[in-house]
Amino acid sequence: MVLISQQEALKETAHALLDYAKNQKIFLLEGHLGSGKTTLIKHLCKLLGVADLVNSPTFTLVNEYQTIEGDSIYHFDCYRIAALREAIVLDFESYFASGGYCFVEWPSKIEAILPLHYLWVQMEIQTPTTRKLTCSHI
Repeated sequence: MVLISQQEALKETAHALLDYAKNQKIFLLEGHLGSGKTTLIKHLCKLLGVADLVNSPTFTLVNEYQTIEGDSIYHFDCYRIAALREAIVLDFESYFASGGYCFVEWPSKIEAILPLHYLWVQMEIQTPTTRKLTCSHI
């Protein structure tokens, strides 16, 4: 568990999270709206070498970013998924099997098709400027 109290601390937290993840490339991020999931993903992508604009794929459900080395990173926002079928039709499972980094916001919406192993990250709002981050390998 880590308490994050400043925006700049997210960069350090993202670096520590990548170190903690080791070889795990599937990150599932849970937390209420405004808890900082997308902001943390922006920092993770920057550290991984993404030069593209990183934003929430709220309506497209998945964004693909390229690193400067040409690797693909996938960012999912499952908040608006009404039925698991949407994720199945978009073939989320093939993204998970791709070997690329996958950052999934609101993963509880697609629980039935999640991979067996991932890094689970829970973000909780403590105050308007403080977040509690808890993570574990599953």
